[in-house]
Amino acid sequence: MDRRAADRLLLTAARRGGPWVAVMMATSLLLAGVYTVLPALMGRTVDAVLSGGDTAGWLSLSIAAIFVLMVCDTLDDLVGKLAEARSVAWVRHTLLRHVLGLGTRATRRFTSGDLVSRLVGNSARTGQVASTLVWAVMDLVPPLGAIVALALIDPWLCLTFLVGLPVVLLLVRTFVRDASDINEHYFDAQGRLAARLVDALTGIRTITAAGTVDREVRRVLGPLPELRRHGSGMWRALARVSSREALTVPLLEVAVLAVAGLELAQGRITPGQVLAAGEYVVVATGISSVVSSASRLALARATAGRVSEVLAEPTVRYGDEKLPDGPGRLEFRGVTVGASGSGAVLENLWLTVPGGALVAVAGRSGSGKSVLAALAGRLLDPDEGEVLLDGVPLPRLDRSALRKAVAYGFERPVLLGETFADAIAFGPRSVDADEVSRQAAAARADAFIRRMPEGYGTRLADAPLSGGEAQRVGLARAFVQAGRLLVLDDVAASLDTVTEHHISQVLTGAGALADRTRLVVTHRASTAARADIVIWLDGGGVRGQGTHRELWSEPSYRAAFQPVTGAGGEGPGGAGTGLPEGADAAARSPA
Repeated sequence: MDRRAADRLLLTAARRGGPWVAVMMATSLLLAGVYTVLPALMGRTVDAVLSGGDTAGWLSLSIAAIFVLMVCDTLDDLVGKLAEARSVAWVRHTLLRHVLGLGTRATRRFTSGDLVSRLVGNSARTGQVASTLVWAVMDLVPPLGAIVALALIDPWLCLTFLVGLPVVLLLVRTFVRDASDINEHYFDAQGRLAARLVDALTGIRTITAAGTVDREVRRVLGPLPELRRHGSGMWRALARVSSREALTVPLLEVAVLAVAGLELAQGRITPGQVLAAGEYVVVATGISSVVSSASRLALARATAGRVSEVLAEPTVRYGDEKLPDGPGRLEFRGVTVGASGSGAVLENLWLTVPGGALVAVAGRSGSGKSVLAALAGRLLDPDEGEVLLDGVPLPRLDRSALRKAVAYGFERPVLLGETFADAIAFGPRSVDADEVSRQAAAARADAFIRRMPEGYGTRLADAPLSGGEAQRVGLARAFVQAGRLLVLDDVAASLDTVTEHHISQVLTGAGALADRTRLVVTHRASTAARADIVIWLDGGGVRGQGTHRELWSEPSYRAAFQPVTGAGGEGPGGAGTGLPEGADAAARSPA
């Protein structure tokens, strides 16, 4: 953990508490001042009672100080929470925006559960630093004031206390060091537990089907012993410092009171000053409050380290250029994308996708098809080389220009928004209800959406969808947002043959998508057969490029497609492929 980065984040978060931080500092300072003055007022009251002085006056001042103490304590808690709320909101907003700005790199560097843990729990603890920091500083004021007060009562009292002060400071320093290390390990284990829980919830159907609930419970709760060990370590650290406090504070108090008794016997101080001296020793050795503040700061520092670790990851940088008019031509120039431990997925790839064409990307699993699709719209940046859209390198494009130009459809789409209408319209372009329904019809989603209780206004949470239905809604969203380039990453995987044929007609027809460049990753020969060009990936590069008919003579090319045969099949000799005339022949050409 970068401690300096964590400290900078804490200071920034504290400042984000706004004007409430200043109010809290004022009330805390007043509170600390009253704590410092109150023992002296009580001592003066005792002396007034014993000497027949102005008892009523000193007693009134003591009562007033206690009243101010109560009011300031209440106000301090209130403004502290207000400052915390502002700081926590800023930390969470900053972290969430940064995580989303990382794009797909976020979940490659950190697991989803770990990110949730940092965004929810760690951000809250980090945001509490505004009040924690103020109270930690103000907790030092009464002890320092008490030391000065002891010196004013009698220098020997102050000197007696200062002899034992290094022991108190050593206790606090040791506790802060131990607590920082323990908290760092504790929150790391907590993040791993959260990551395993999210994984289990994501794969709950597999767990249920496999009957491995007990095994999964043990896996998810695996970090618990470590969590318990670090938690117990914190309690042991607190117990150590508390036990030493229980020994140190009374010894110091007895020593100071013994000296005060001698001074009283010699007439150098009054009985009221003896009482005040006893109270000031307790205030000056207020290790409980100092340790409590140190503990909260150690927690905040540990969580700030986890938050700053995410913030240290560089986000995707965009340029400020706009796209010129163009057909959506895509160029890959010397592109290399590495895969750790297994060589390059794509290596020195040179490829041009003509504008306005329907281009299928085929190849065996692991040949880099989805990587190529991710590069096309800058969901991924190459390790070497560059990708250009209509002659402009993608990193030089303005974010808005790039996102409006490129739309994606995914194999397993995540539907975002409250309703079906929201999910289909989700994206940078504003669209009306007619466009939403028109593109839903193109994706063959309109019919089943209209059968929902409230049609397009039906909440997604109230409408469980099959894989094919979710895929069609995702396709509708891609059609709505399609600019000059539409990238479809194996979107036909969950579609039946009839629906897939209909989608292919939309992609190949003379409708709204006809002038777009359509880059389609596919495992289906029928989809490749309808494409203007097929790019065949193998061995980290382009092994072949041409029409499906031209490439079909290669056995390795045929082996790249799903070996589905029989009714509705796509392989050579399969019946009922549902292909248009000509395409069916191409898909079923003999080797």
